[in-house]
Amino acid sequence: QVQLVESGGGLVQPGGSLRLSCAASGSIFSFNAMGWYRQQPGNERELVAQIIGAGRPNYADSVKGRFTISGDNAKNTVYLQMNSLKPEDTAVYFCHVRTWGYGIDYWGKGTLVTVSS
Repeated sequence: QVQLVESGGGLVQPGGSLRLSCAASGSIFSFNAMGWYRQQPGNERELVAQIIGAGRPNYADSVKGRFTISGDNAKNTVYLQMNSLKPEDTAVYFCHVRTWGYGIDYWGKGTLVTVSS
């Protein structure tokens, strides 16, 4: 069982920055995929940023050039640096990982990001 704990959400003004963190209970080397999704009220959960294997990160078009996903192997933590935030980025952000082998998906409980003046 993998536990994922997100942190770093909050209220920020448009144009501001936040860094989300996702601490995993196991080594991030255990995961074939790591990523961040978000869900806005009334909408389905959507992919924001993802790293699969040793590949390059991929991003939703809406966040390209503003968000950066990264991982710290020593801390078993995945980050999402969010810059130039817009009101439409307001959502609950969820950390996601998928294990090697059986491809089991794990989700964090989410952290709320609110972009508003």
